[in-house]
Amino acid sequence: MAGALFDESDMTDTTTKTEIATDFLQLARIALSGRIQDVQVILRRAAKRYHAAVPNLADALTKLLQEAPSPASPLRRHADIPVPVDLDSRLHLLRVESQPILDHEPVFAAALARSLEQMVAERRHPHKLTRAGLDPMRAALFVGPPGVGKTMAARWLARELERPLLILDLAAVMSSLLGRTGTNLRHVLDYAKGIDCVLLLDELDAIAKRRDDRGEIGELKRLVTVLIQQIDDWPPSQVLLAATNHPDLLDPAIWRRFDLHVDFPLPDEAAIRRFIEGILKPYSPAVTKWSSLLAVAFAGRSFSDIERDLAAARRSAALGDTPLEEHFAGLLKSKSIAKAKRIHAARTMVDQGMLSQRKVGALTGVARDTIRRAAPKKKRQTRSNGRETP
Repeated sequence: MAGALFDESDMTDTTTKTEIATDFLQLARIALSGRIQDVQVILRRAAKRYHAAVPNLADALTKLLQEAPSPASPLRRHADIPVPVDLDSRLHLLRVESQPILDHEPVFAAALARSLEQMVAERRHPHKLTRAGLDPMRAALFVGPPGVGKTMAARWLARELERPLLILDLAAVMSSLLGRTGTNLRHVLDYAKGIDCVLLLDELDAIAKRRDDRGEIGELKRLVTVLIQQIDDWPPSQVLLAATNHPDLLDPAIWRRFDLHVDFPLPDEAAIRRFIEGILKPYSPAVTKWSSLLAVAFAGRSFSDIERDLAAARRSAALGDTPLEEHFAGLLKSKSIAKAKRIHAARTMVDQGMLSQRKVGALTGVARDTIRRAAPKKKRQTRSNGRETP
């Protein structure tokens, strides 16, 4: 085996021999201490450093790192390591989703989809990056208002990479004894470093606020320092995600620790339409007729708000034994929708024969006379002599 990995013609450089000897001793020292994640960091660094001088060794190390630990059952390998708990409350500090499941496929904006797909590609083809002297991006920060899909994106990434999703439970991490909060955070990150997983630090602004904020006490400022140190020590083999609804509250040093910043915008009408169709198609074959109108009604709303209102409409329809379509129309009654848009939606429903004019008026709050006046006027035909016909 050694003969296949080392070619004497590649080993004439004394400097390279010395570097390999130094790295080997460091690797042995760390391996004996049991710090598995640090061993992986050194092996990955060695694969990059010696790819030009000892390509067979570099390729073998890269392959070894890909094969172990097995992503098929990463938590099972560490079943003897308990999930960290807060010493006071005995609450688990992490929520663990061993096999992340999505209720429906997420709808991502084009730029957002490209960023997420690149993260997946980098994890699936790390050898290509290693040959170019690069590591996969270690940490990504998800930024956007509540309900736009940040947690769902983390769940989607974990599913695509076939890894468990670990979500930091901030309520448990923030110990009643502030001095223990930093310890809790270290325990969580040390635990995740040793497991082939995706770790999500949700609501990051709660523990990573600007250190120049005079309203924050010293202990919380020290917590930011702990977090910075932990992110700096994060192994490239693992995926660290963080999400925030308030990016302006984050300490600038935290921003710099993330390789990638991913913006999650509020969905546009096209995204809302696809989202509605994805959720409701199993329950309403006619949803494609309604999705464009509902997209107008929900413009400016988050995915979670839309899903909540659609679920309420489905419950009302089930309890009242009424067609779901009637409740779709009721969603257009919201006063937050511009009057012109409500009139246009009402007229469209009448023209397409979705509901009667009376029902449309009752459900949307648009008067029947207004719906009639909004009807497109018939074009007058012109005779050959230039006179108009009625």
